[in-house]
Amino acid sequence: MPALPTFRRLRHGLAASLATLAFAFAGLVAATGASHAATRGPCDIYAAGGTPCVAAHSTTRALYASYNGSLYQVRRSSDNTTRDIGVLSAGGVANAAAQDSFCAGTGCVITRVYDQTGKGNTLLYQGPGGTGGADTTATATSEAVAVGGQKAYALYIKPGNSYFVDGSASGVPTGSSPEGEYMVTSGTHVNNGCCFDYGNTETDHKADGNGAMDAINFGTECWFGGCSGTGPWVQADLENGLFSGGSKTWNPNQVSQTSQFVTAMLKNNGTTLMALNAANAQSGSLTRLYSGSLPSGYNPMRKQGAIILGSGGDCCQTNTNASAGTFYEGAMVKGYPSDATDAAVQADIAAAGYATTTTPFTPGARISLQATTACCTSDYLQHDASDDKVVIAPVTSSSSSTGKDDATWIVRPGLADSKCVSFESANASGAYLRHYAFELYLRPRDGTAQFAGDATFCPRPGNSGTGYSFQSFNYPAKYIRHYSHVAYVAGDGGSYTWDAASLWPQDTSWLASTPWS
Repeated sequence: MPALPTFRRLRHGLAASLATLAFAFAGLVAATGASHAATRGPCDIYAAGGTPCVAAHSTTRALYASYNGSLYQVRRSSDNTTRDIGVLSAGGVANAAAQDSFCAGTGCVITRVYDQTGKGNTLLYQGPGGTGGADTTATATSEAVAVGGQKAYALYIKPGNSYFVDGSASGVPTGSSPEGEYMVTSGTHVNNGCCFDYGNTETDHKADGNGAMDAINFGTECWFGGCSGTGPWVQADLENGLFSGGSKTWNPNQVSQTSQFVTAMLKNNGTTLMALNAANAQSGSLTRLYSGSLPSGYNPMRKQGAIILGSGGDCCQTNTNASAGTFYEGAMVKGYPSDATDAAVQADIAAAGYATTTTPFTPGARISLQATTACCTSDYLQHDASDDKVVIAPVTSSSSSTGKDDATWIVRPGLADSKCVSFESANASGAYLRHYAFELYLRPRDGTAQFAGDATFCPRPGNSGTGYSFQSFNYPAKYIRHYSHVAYVAGDGGSYTWDAASLWPQDTSWLASTPWS
């Protein structure tokens, strides 16, 4: 283990003076363990059905079983540097821990969502530094979710956020060519602003007439065809109108989609036929909302082949997006997918395991605890190889196996209270993290009530607004803290040096990250 820096506190204080806090705790952190690769994804299913993806976007997971590239890019406010966020493994879930580490102690926004098809249809935000225009980037940390038990982040669109790419030369259908598309969105983050769309749009950002768009719309704005309930609804934005069916008459099958996670599908053969489907993205089969002729005046379609996400087609070069919505994943395909293909895609989405919460503190889980203070975001809580003290020190992919093991902990039910947790060393069986005279040590469990109390910690929302803080069971005013790279249980102000109020919220906040071993 590297020697502890002598002047860490000086460095620490300087770094903190430059850092800003822009995170709100959402009660969601990464589940531990490696991501399980998919055997196939939505775009594999579409390809098998003869309707291959021409664009595939997601901030949560790979949409091909073999995809091992970047999902999206974040930019942090502290220095305006960017980082691509990929998947934990091929075909797997987003590496949210990489985003958490990169964005610790500052704010982050999503600047682009990469196209997984290899055709280059990557979405950029519609604002200065993006594709140009009047909109801005979406905050990267507004909504965390679980996908298959792993933490991921949504693209959380607020009014004034939107994304665009001109895909007309990159395989996106144009004119009257048939097309299908889907997205997974949220039934709880919507409004009646125009227009939360994903799909085919104008290349010139103008309303170019009937049929110039072919995009899924989701919101509480109902234009033509009638909508039952109070929304939100899955509709087709075909330009100059949102359609719940094939005409301006009442469609009794167009019902509200209020699930936390919603699958929305639109397909259009470009000349005679379109269909709308919806489902709870967590379970169940698709509901057919409409299948029939295109609206009058939209035959044939006149698609232009750009892709919009989060706004309507005549946005956002001089105006700003008025809609709100959440995007988890979506794809566009060449051709008119069969009903069997649509059903198989919905089954894959349901199997992905979207959920609102996840916890890394399931008994038996392995985790590593990463410091969040600006000085020390490469450091992890670990036991010192030369003695039984607990410290923080850097761990990287090139660290020794021993170093990685030292920074890995096994979650156990709290020895003094099963509603809390205790941390057993991954490479010293039967030895637990405990405090003694307020300093943390790794000690073998001795069976006493005193040891049980000293080795029990209760996870709480991070004191800085980031990650988790760990409250001492028998000294509830004290939390696990690093100070001069040594670990303690410390109060926010007190008689001991390590109780210093300066940086206490940050020093007591930890990211529960993917285990090093």
